[in-house]
Amino acid sequence: MTLYLNDLGLLCAVGNSKTEVLQRLLAGDRSGLVASDKFGTGCIVGAVSSDLPEIAERYSLYNCRNNRLLLAALSQIEPTVSDMMARFGADRIGIVLGTSTSGVRNTELALDYWADHGILPDQFHYKQQQMGAGADFLADFLGVQGPAYTISTACSSSGKAFASARRLIRLGFCDAVIVGGADSLCGLTVNGFAALESISTGRCKPFGVHRDGINIGEAVSLFVLSKEPGPVILQGIGATSDAYHFAAPDPNATDVIKAMQNALDDAGKLPAQIDYLNLHGTATVLNDAMESTAVNALFGSTVAASSSKGMTGHTLGAAAALELAFCWLLLTNDDEQGALIPNINEDEPDVELPALNLVKKGGTLGRRINTCQSNSFAFGGNNLSIVLERA
Repeated sequence: MTLYLNDLGLLCAVGNSKTEVLQRLLAGDRSGLVASDKFGTGCIVGAVSSDLPEIAERYSLYNCRNNRLLLAALSQIEPTVSDMMARFGADRIGIVLGTSTSGVRNTELALDYWADHGILPDQFHYKQQQMGAGADFLADFLGVQGPAYTISTACSSSGKAFASARRLIRLGFCDAVIVGGADSLCGLTVNGFAALESISTGRCKPFGVHRDGINIGEAVSLFVLSKEPGPVILQGIGATSDAYHFAAPDPNATDVIKAMQNALDDAGKLPAQIDYLNLHGTATVLNDAMESTAVNALFGSTVAASSSKGMTGHTLGAAAALELAFCWLLLTNDDEQGALIPNINEDEPDVELPALNLVKKGGTLGRRINTCQSNSFAFGGNNLSIVLERA
């Protein structure tokens, strides 16, 4: 069964629309990574700059930044969603999202208020930080009556959502699924990664010799997945779990290689048929070393590859869906030279790592891009790789 990604809405540190995001990605624009001390630890973050839509009073239970991000992305795909609703009916539309923060920032602010006033603010509700709040909100807002739920597996969350959404359609539960993810900046993640000594002292340097950690970002990416023909095919998904360590990757990368190979097998592709590989590329010492090992073992040093996190920061639970969105943008771009997303790190390459063909600013494939693959890895050895193809 061929499934298509019919439409896309997204916001991130690079921009607030498909056109703006693609333009700034290809230019290697890092201006969305900005210094902030809002979250208790001064650091560089990837913040969404757009004014977000307000959530109406009737949905006040869900009023948090994460859900406002979802509402903003939904507005970009509303015509496609409305068409699917009219065509299939509300009971045949599903929603599957990934997140790792949901509205926890609301809880942080509410606890600050409680510390000053001895009571929680009137507008606070625990539902705002529940992991499932985003899917519940969109289902309530749209009147969707099909399955609606959220997956939270740290940095692979929104990639896992695609596997689950595909299964809903293949099993006949849905005709279309709104699928993607959202994560918003909060003190919990900034301070948590700081405690792990994983926050960069400046702008992150994916695969750079001086890489020293991540920049945390926020983003939302929503797709419409269905059997209706569209511009991009969801071609293959590979997932593994190695449970090597709670936070550190397996340096041998055995199960990461297996996840990438499983995605290729599911797509019916050989490594040489992938035109561009979006790397997980967090800019931590261990992750980049592990992923270089994995990619070199499977693809050699020929496939064009880059980490887009040097422009967006690591958007955690939204990262997999966001980076699939970047692949979708490349595949729907009509550039005959196949402009590629550069690996921006403002650093020298780490020559101690297994060789990769990291894209430089202005790099092109030399022809139209037809097939992309994207990697996402999470705490606990939760590995995911997805292949998309131009329809």
